[in-house]
Amino acid sequence: MSQPTPEERRLAGRARRTDSPRSSHAAWSPGDDREDPIAILERQAADRVPELLPLRYGRMAASPFAFLRGSAAVMAADIATTRPTGLRVQCCGDAHLSNFGLYASPERRLVFDLNDFDETLPGPFEYDVKRLAASVTVAARGNGESPRAAAETARAGARRYREAMLAFARMRHLDVWYAHADVDAVLATQATVTKRLQKNVTKARGRTSLQAFSKLTETVDGKVRFRDDPPLVTHLAQFEDRQVLEELLRQYRATLPDERRVLADRYELVDIAQKVVSVGSVGTRAFITLNIGRDGDDPLILQAKEATASVLEPHTGRSRYRQQGKRVVVGQRLMQATSDIFLGWLRGPNGRDFYLRQLRDMKGSAEIEALNLSELTLYAELCGWVLARAHARTGDAAAIAGYLGGGEAFDKAMRDWAHAYADQTERDHEMLLRAIDAGRVPAAAA
Repeated sequence: MSQPTPEERRLAGRARRTDSPRSSHAAWSPGDDREDPIAILERQAADRVPELLPLRYGRMAASPFAFLRGSAAVMAADIATTRPTGLRVQCCGDAHLSNFGLYASPERRLVFDLNDFDETLPGPFEYDVKRLAASVTVAARGNGESPRAAAETARAGARRYREAMLAFARMRHLDVWYAHADVDAVLATQATVTKRLQKNVTKARGRTSLQAFSKLTETVDGKVRFRDDPPLVTHLAQFEDRQVLEELLRQYRATLPDERRVLADRYELVDIAQKVVSVGSVGTRAFITLNIGRDGDDPLILQAKEATASVLEPHTGRSRYRQQGKRVVVGQRLMQATSDIFLGWLRGPNGRDFYLRQLRDMKGSAEIEALNLSELTLYAELCGWVLARAHARTGDAAAIAGYLGGGEAFDKAMRDWAHAYADQTERDHEMLLRAIDAGRVPAAAA
């Protein structure tokens, strides 16, 4: 049986507008049966480390943008009530502005890409676009821009997503797969890039295992170890059983390609500690491992992050992978142009799933709160291009392009959605502040 042609797929995507008009994505208003967002956060918290929950709520209370970063489950439930296109891709699941950033490719070039996949799962493409658009608007408002200007910035990001998808739909599959945002190329072609953005690139180049080693470790009785900095970095008694640790490492190494396993085997584990991670993941279990190359002063620091079911799962269906760490790794490899060479997964002795990667490998991100309107617009457009590239790799670019079309209907819908959902985020943030004041949820300074 012959495959549909690109034109047939484009027309099939266009036909989706009948059941899901592009203008329908503009609307957002909470229904009478909308679940209390604080209750959703509390349900998530039930399986997290209790001692870290005040830190999580404290970080989310800092601003509406911080609240949005930590409330992917709330937004997923809200988007699920809107009319879906049915055009499925590998979704990031948490495609807000701060989950894009810089990191080093295996060739040691800086690339810009999505960099958080804890919630990745197949789903309708608009889930990611709506979350990105809302985050742009919330961030712009938080930076002092007017609601109208903030929404127009989201529109620019959505327009770049649409235009990029139209271009990817005309490309060969291999060319789409090879496409990436090389930072040096971006800097060379963007005359509007400011010194602040260039400074972020310079900072990222210095964020390596050697830099993390000097910042996070100390020498005690002649042995190098992580420096305790509670509650952010702490040693736990459960890691004193060396045999258990070695078994976990063997399990992790078995998930690496053979050639990278050879490299991993040249390092010896010398210490492990718990390390608190960013806003949305605070309270999930996360650890760092200190590994030293067998030839001496050659540190490698890996991060192991707990992987639980995606927030999209109740709305888009269960993952084909029962091992949640594998779900994250496979999703990351599908969506990123190039991925960490140490990316792998394991299941802990308590049945919890984890994925592993380098803690710092020239990783960096923009200081969203410091960007002016032109910088934020440029950043939103870059994120829109990257998201389109990830979706084109994993979905039917021709069908999505057919749905989006050459006009601005979808861009305007995302502008209006972002404006309405930014209002909702601000209301939800106020609810969190009231819950903290009432003692319903605990909060501590970040």
